[in-house]
Amino acid sequence: MPGMKYLPAEPVAQSLTAILGTPITSVRGRLRGRLKDVAVGTGTDAGRVAGLVLKTRKGLELVASKEVRWTPGGALELRPDAVLNPLHGDENYIFLRQDLLDRQIIDVHGRKVVRVNDVNLRWLPDHDSTEQLCVSEVEVGLRGAVRRLFTGTLPRRTLESLVSKLPPRVIPWNFVDMIEVDPARRVKLKIEHERLAQLHPSDIADILEDLAPAEREAVLRTLDEEVAAETLEEVEPRLQKSLVQALDSETAASIVEEMDPSAAADLLAELPEERSEAILDEMGPEEREEVKELLEFRENSAAGRMTTEYVAVPRSATVADGIRALRGFEGDSETITEIYLIDEAEVLHGVVPLARLVLARPETRLEVLSDPRIISCRADQHENDVAELFDKYNLRALPVVDGSNRLVGVVEADHVIAFLRARA
Repeated sequence: MPGMKYLPAEPVAQSLTAILGTPITSVRGRLRGRLKDVAVGTGTDAGRVAGLVLKTRKGLELVASKEVRWTPGGALELRPDAVLNPLHGDENYIFLRQDLLDRQIIDVHGRKVVRVNDVNLRWLPDHDSTEQLCVSEVEVGLRGAVRRLFTGTLPRRTLESLVSKLPPRVIPWNFVDMIEVDPARRVKLKIEHERLAQLHPSDIADILEDLAPAEREAVLRTLDEEVAAETLEEVEPRLQKSLVQALDSETAASIVEEMDPSAAADLLAELPEERSEAILDEMGPEEREEVKELLEFRENSAAGRMTTEYVAVPRSATVADGIRALRGFEGDSETITEIYLIDEAEVLHGVVPLARLVLARPETRLEVLSDPRIISCRADQHENDVAELFDKYNLRALPVVDGSNRLVGVVEADHVIAFLRARA
């Protein structure tokens, strides 16, 4: 049919459930197969339907979506020169029926895990003035479940009338992040998982807690080491241990290296000694030494709860010196609330809140800005005493000193919250 435009006749929007099994014919009306699945692109083509999977006499074959049009009778018709290619199984697509229906996905917008009951497709304008079939949204509510349940048992119009009365619960496709547990298909979904990495680590931790073990591992592996480390610090200890146990030692070490040393030491202390040593062996020398030092302390002591990442400057330093030290700090800058003043022997002589630093002139000596009374604790002090100090003095951080009053670490407020939550 020369000049025919292969655009949608009817309908403009469709659900995947409604079109699966639709007969696909040649322009002469000869049955070529039935619709088995829909192949969707990833990356820059995310959400665009790349092709339709047909079940033919030869098996499963793939035809480009632009080689097909809807007929007024509700069937699908191939254009005269349409090419059908055998499906090998290694194609770089998401298959909606195979990969998405009944699967758990992450609603990136809602920060939660949901199950897919149906997928809605829509013809949208393309860059070349034609129309492109795209995934518009996924159904995660009752409407999709009812459609799935009664498709084939109720007339189509009756069913659509029924489901139209149900409130929709949908997620736009651009807020969907798939969870893929098959290692062979994990790479192709990296682009989608970049959206997941933009969530706050505590939100990712909540999502992990809602997943099955294999899916948790799959999600954790898609995150870069820094985000994975921050996420791991947010999950409860038993799940932390399970996640790290599922990773190989090299991957686990890359993540543990990025964790706060105190959190890393707490985690490794919970693992079997052989497993903990294997992870330590894969870590960089500097990070390994920091964590090994902390592992020597009792977990319920101040030293067992402290971090060795803090900012300390000589007691003769100025505000300008303090700012330079902050800029050169390689740890998590969001955790820094104070600068500590020490002498050549690393004895603690002062604590300067950042707020005072910001408001002072660059040439001001930090010792002038230091609190007149230093609240600190000994390394062997029990964690209960540490919690009492935080409560009594409304602290944001607490310096930890040894028997010679040398600064050895800092207990931060979130460390105290973490052990109080674990105890509760």
